[in-house]
Amino acid sequence: MQRDLQNLRKSYEKDALLENNLPESPYILFDSWFQEATSSLEIDEANAMSLCTLGVDGFPKSRIVLLKEILEGKFLFYSNYTSEKGAAMEAYNKVSLHFFWPALERQIIIKGHVNRVSKEKSLDYFHSRPRGSQIGAWTSDQSSTILSREQLEEQLLYFEEKFKDQPIPLPDFWGGYDCDPVSFEFWQGRPNRLHDRILFELENDRWTFKRLQP
Repeated sequence: MQRDLQNLRKSYEKDALLENNLPESPYILFDSWFQEATSSLEIDEANAMSLCTLGVDGFPKSRIVLLKEILEGKFLFYSNYTSEKGAAMEAYNKVSLHFFWPALERQIIIKGHVNRVSKEKSLDYFHSRPRGSQIGAWTSDQSSTILSREQLEEQLLYFEEKFKDQPIPLPDFWGGYDCDPVSFEFWQGRPNRLHDRILFELENDRWTFKRLQP
């Protein structure tokens, strides 16, 4: 397969990110940008983020997950503990989170350490999900191979019948993670590819920032 994409270009001109407008904490800037993203009619699921892990096979891998909460400075999301990403985070708990909002010409990359949240926290969130999503967590042995879509549908029917007319328990293999950031990189698109990049880093419990060349 060949395809020439050299002429796919866009000029970024919507905003700027300058030092004299920066807050002391990256969380304040993140919240401001996130609120703009959630308010934009051009952005679906502003809380969608790419989670990058280092796999047990030695390869990095990214996939989209949903940010569900920011609690005590940590970014929370949920998954199957036995999935490929679960195994990767168990083996190596350094990850990156990447938010990309093209409509605002903005990106944020967060690096941090990830750990499981408490079972109580996972249980509270699990029971807040739609019933179908709760059953879906039981249905999928995430990342393992399956013979067909029909087999997956059969598994779904099995668990629908198993939990019929009763509360659905939290699976032991499913729950939350929190990412504790050590850096935030804010990217604002600018004309002529001279983009603004501001890196906040945590040093001795204090956030410092510096500008990176585009």
